[in-house]
Amino acid sequence: MCGIVGFVDNIKKKEKKEIIKKMADRIAHRGPDAEGFFVDDSVALGHRRLSIIDLSKSGSQPIFTQDKSKMIVFNGEIYNYQELKKDLVKKGYIFKTKTDTEVILYGYCEYKEKIFEKLRGMFAFVIYDKNTNEIVGARDHFGIKPFYYYKNGNEFLFASEIKSFLEHPNFKKEVNTAALKMFLIFQYSVHEETFFKNVFKLKPGHFFKYKNGKMTIKEYFSINYDKTNKPYDIYKKELQDILEESIRYHQTTSDVEVGSYLSGGVDSSYVVSVAKPDKTFSVGFDLPGFDETMFAKDLSNLLHIKNYQKKITSDEFFDILPTIMYHTDEPHANLSTVPLYFLSGLAHEKVKVVLSGEGSDEMFAGYNEYLEPRLLKIYAKLPLGFRKLVGKIVSPFPHFPGQNTLKLYGKPFYERYIGHGSYMSEKEANELLNEKLRTNETIGDVIKPYYDKVKHMDDVTKKMYIDMHFWLPQDILLKADKMTMANSIELRVPLLDHVLFSYSKQIPTKYLVCKKQTKYIFREIANKQIPDEWSKRRKLGFPVPFSKWAREEKYYKKIKEVFNRNYVADFFDITVINNLLDDHFNNIKNNGRKIYNIYTFLIWYDVFFVKN
Repeated sequence: MCGIVGFVDNIKKKEKKEIIKKMADRIAHRGPDAEGFFVDDSVALGHRRLSIIDLSKSGSQPIFTQDKSKMIVFNGEIYNYQELKKDLVKKGYIFKTKTDTEVILYGYCEYKEKIFEKLRGMFAFVIYDKNTNEIVGARDHFGIKPFYYYKNGNEFLFASEIKSFLEHPNFKKEVNTAALKMFLIFQYSVHEETFFKNVFKLKPGHFFKYKNGKMTIKEYFSINYDKTNKPYDIYKKELQDILEESIRYHQTTSDVEVGSYLSGGVDSSYVVSVAKPDKTFSVGFDLPGFDETMFAKDLSNLLHIKNYQKKITSDEFFDILPTIMYHTDEPHANLSTVPLYFLSGLAHEKVKVVLSGEGSDEMFAGYNEYLEPRLLKIYAKLPLGFRKLVGKIVSPFPHFPGQNTLKLYGKPFYERYIGHGSYMSEKEANELLNEKLRTNETIGDVIKPYYDKVKHMDDVTKKMYIDMHFWLPQDILLKADKMTMANSIELRVPLLDHVLFSYSKQIPTKYLVCKKQTKYIFREIANKQIPDEWSKRRKLGFPVPFSKWAREEKYYKKIKEVFNRNYVADFFDITVINNLLDDHFNNIKNNGRKIYNIYTFLIWYDVFFVKN
């Protein structure tokens, strides 16, 4: 696992060397073991290395072809590189290292863009051809590894993390306020352009070519579903074989020890039960309902595995938030990001690589929202006009059980389910914002183009498709990468594998959500390895007691101070956000998640634009 940086411009070669070194140093946490650079008259490439495969110096990057005409900087792991290498050796390619990096380079020489689809793993890389002055870059199928680029006039920069751009003298640092409204709604940055103006994310499953100041971006992999009716038992047996194969690939493709994260849920428990690593790691909070470490400990004991644990205090949570926002690059309001940071710090003391359970919920329909009660399904089939009218009628009334559901189902499907982490409406977001920042942008503007591609599918599949494009890459995988890399740890996600997906996309929905159970077929497979208590436990996520803490005077005052800093009025209506906080503190209304969205943005702004 590593970090990559680079740029194209007309700066003198000597200055390029100084700049690229500073850019790489900014993300040294991604690769503390080694560094490498290439600079010529037009291009500068930099690399920070966390040594996992081929620990010798020969594995350092950039890696060059034999004739030195092409080179690569790469972040990630390719689990099938040995098979690809055998094929390339037969075709006459000579390898000087034992790395997966060199396999990508020669794979591109042989197959061009077709190599991207052949790679089984997580990756973000750039290949530079000195003869043609062309740069080619690609990001893995699901967006496990990040890739950012800055395009402004003739300036072109790219990196694993946005913060490295701050070291380039021609990078113009500006807040992209257009991203704020949807951030408040979704809790993460949803647009291709990030919170930094002219800084973009390369989408998962896409590659680009850059030459003579022109950039073209194309898709090489798309998520689609091809439901095929086969007997349940056949699916169950075949899926089990592919799951176990994927876990083995992710565990054994390493020259260092591989541990595993372990919560109380089915995903990480299943991975641990198959992989049986020597060490597992768990964190929690010392509050009832906010701690699953006892389940992790019990399973580790059953499997005779050493489990390391940490309990996070409220002070630790609040004190680390500026560090968290620095590492996420953009404001990020998923509460579980903080415990993941501490979990990664705990693992860093013992191992370099960990397995984790991300991706299973999106792949096999694991979220509770995928399981709609029968009456709601019937109600959802009534004409939208009727449901809208009911929603309007019940809105003015004092809150009663079912009111929010009636209001929600008065919306079209593409507004009713916008992903797993929505905490406020468009109207509420606009009310919080400074009047100048209020926009007419709707949730439909963001989500509907994706829904339109699966509008013929069943409701569960639609939700899975949305989560695969939004919640998974832009929240779950982003925090997984940034929090582990902040602690110089490589995280691997064996339940999110494109070979596994090519099989899972065939499984009928009736096998995914069945008998009032989400992720049914996966749980049935897991139940062969782990007891019912783990395989059938309801999805909890990673509960964090922020809403409770925000009602304690100590933390209320801490948040209040941030809400009233002199720059806050540039973004928010100060009266409205203070009322939101006061109502929460006085137990009038639970506004905890809305407060956290605002709070994390302001901390992020303070880190990057005030304290710099």
